[in-house]
Amino acid sequence: MSHDVTLGGQGAVPGAFPGARDAARAWSGDASPDVPWHTEGLLAPFVAARVLTSADVHVARRVTALCGEADESVQLAAALAVRALRAGSVCVVLADVAATVVEPTDDDAGSDPLPAPFPGTPGVAPEPDGLPWPETGAWTGAVRASPAVADGADGPPDRPLRWTDGRLYLDRYWCDEVEVAEHVAARLEPVAVDEQRLTAAVQRLFPDAADDRQRAALRTAATSRLTVLTGGPGTGKTTTVARLVAALQDVAGPGLRVALAAPTGKAAARLQESVTAELQALPLDADRAAAGELRASTVHRLLGHRPGSSTRFGHDARHRLPHDVVVVDECSMMSLPLMARLLEAVRPQARVVLVGDAHQLASVEAGAVLGDLVASLPHGVVELTREHRFGAELAALAHAIREGDADRTVALLTAGGAAVEWVPTAGDAPTAREAAGLEADVRATGAALVAAARAGAVDDALHALGEHRLLLAHRHGPAGVAHWTDVVEEWVAQETGGRSAAPYPPGRPLIVTRNDRSTGLYNGDTGVVVETPDGVAVAFGAPGAHRLVAPYRLPPARSVHAMTVHRGQGSQFTRVSVVLPPAASPLLTRELLYTAVTRARTHLRVIGSEAAVRAAVQRPVQRASGLAAGARPVTG
Repeated sequence: MSHDVTLGGQGAVPGAFPGARDAARAWSGDASPDVPWHTEGLLAPFVAARVLTSADVHVARRVTALCGEADESVQLAAALAVRALRAGSVCVVLADVAATVVEPTDDDAGSDPLPAPFPGTPGVAPEPDGLPWPETGAWTGAVRASPAVADGADGPPDRPLRWTDGRLYLDRYWCDEVEVAEHVAARLEPVAVDEQRLTAAVQRLFPDAADDRQRAALRTAATSRLTVLTGGPGTGKTTTVARLVAALQDVAGPGLRVALAAPTGKAAARLQESVTAELQALPLDADRAAAGELRASTVHRLLGHRPGSSTRFGHDARHRLPHDVVVVDECSMMSLPLMARLLEAVRPQARVVLVGDAHQLASVEAGAVLGDLVASLPHGVVELTREHRFGAELAALAHAIREGDADRTVALLTAGGAAVEWVPTAGDAPTAREAAGLEADVRATGAALVAAARAGAVDDALHALGEHRLLLAHRHGPAGVAHWTDVVEEWVAQETGGRSAAPYPPGRPLIVTRNDRSTGLYNGDTGVVVETPDGVAVAFGAPGAHRLVAPYRLPPARSVHAMTVHRGQGSQFTRVSVVLPPAASPLLTRELLYTAVTRARTHLRVIGSEAAVRAAVQRPVQRASGLAAGARPVTG
């Protein structure tokens, strides 16, 4: 099946139906002048209620029209399938859509000017449950009979939409889901090993009987070609990965080619640093020697660049990765398309180990593959639950949030302690008094960062960069990164002698916003501007293992005095402050609060109302997918 038309950053609509590239331009923002800002007909109320954006409607109408479909109920279903991607789902379940419509995870989405209210409700945008949803039976029948829709797994391969098991997909995402499910099923077939040798390796590498989950992980990785290793912070995932590699070299080696990868450069660097330290700590020289020196990269870099494509890679089903073992950390951040590309590129005989915290925020793109696999796989999943290096107060709070226990969460925040501080706010935004502790942390860490950067003490500057981070749910608005970046920059400027007019003043923290192969920097990498004998440069990496990049070589980057919780995934900071948005914010979810809490190593400060805390804990993210229904090949 072809995947030849790229729709912005979301992937391709398969099939060779005429005019598909016009629909692609509409998706990416290069729409024709007839974009329906003021939509009429059945879809108008849904635009007025901000359930749909003009882009959703435009793509749906163009795609269905190109297939000869004029039924507005089918256009509505198609538009909902498009908007589902912005909300992180890979499909839409028509029978449940009226009750499960949620806002996109990206608060830049849906930013169209508010259109005129539809007739009958002057000046009011209706709630989703008050919209004129079609009757489910008739709606389903119209969708399945549409020439724009392939009905079932055996439907025509040249349709832009796919209906299966009550779910409507853009066909490209259905193909990716089937591919992931088939690879997962194939890799769960048992692998024969020397049982005595495996038992000896397991007992040698994890001699403590209390480490039964870690032992299970080693056994799973040895006897299966897919292992899903999940657990919260401090539960020993990295230790397990390092010893897992040593065990596999003993049981299935020697000389296994091992790849370590993560979705972001920051996460990859942390993975390599942690695994290397754990390998060096192994008690036997033979295990250390067998494991060898491991290098980590981003998943994109591992798969390799394919010229002229932003959705395909150098390694694929026809040009497989050479590795015998592929370990990927922070898999909660991986989208469905990226996971599909990874699994198709790994040799069938190779072992895949997917590592991450299934309770964290899922990818900002479509899919929640790690969570789906953990929830639905009958075997192959090992969850680590015993905290080794995560403070008791932070661990208890994270557990309460993860379990959806709002009363317990509020009680733990109220009790506070050395590691947990809660500043309840009287209103939606903190007052100067309520933000006093945050201001003190910002001023102290900002002063240390600037002083080290001006002195050319690169490692000290990088250390200061990780001492404190302000995390937020939104990018814009009074509870967003843009606003708080201005506030934080002013506090730091007051502490360090005023704002500099230079574009790269020493001490300015930066985050890369686009992958750049020429410098080896990737979206999400963070660094700091420092003085050097040759002028200013930007330092990236960890203290003791940094690299310097000249400002003129930098890919697009921006200040990172504050960042979204999504951006914070794959990183941890000594101290974390979280400013919660109002309780009504659709971005305020259980996964967001849990992810924010687990970014802190030693101290967490939560600034927000009790209503916001309770709303977050009681609002789990809902993402529709077929993998969540059983992690199996999808059938008609």
